[in-house]
Amino acid sequence: MKNLLPIGSVVQLKSSNKRVLIHGRFQREKETNKSFDYVGCFYPEGTQDTSKAILFNQEDIKMIFFIGFQDVEEFLYREKVAELLAKDKK
Repeated sequence: MKNLLPIGSVVQLKSSNKRVLIHGRFQREKETNKSFDYVGCFYPEGTQDTSKAILFNQEDIKMIFFIGFQDVEEFLYREKVAELLAKDKK
């Protein structure tokens, strides 16, 4: 099972020097139907154009700057998302 980051985490991707704020997990690209671990937006700007969502996977992360809010509900949900991602990527 992947160690998925919670919503609100801020990361830097290997492909960019700009930081990204994670605002969703287990996302599917409409055109290709390919699934991704995360969707984010540039930090600190936030979402300015929904068509410019940044889809990426755990292995695309170069550095973690901040880990978002975590509680019991987050841990339970993260477990479900990890299971869905594992099934989807088989």
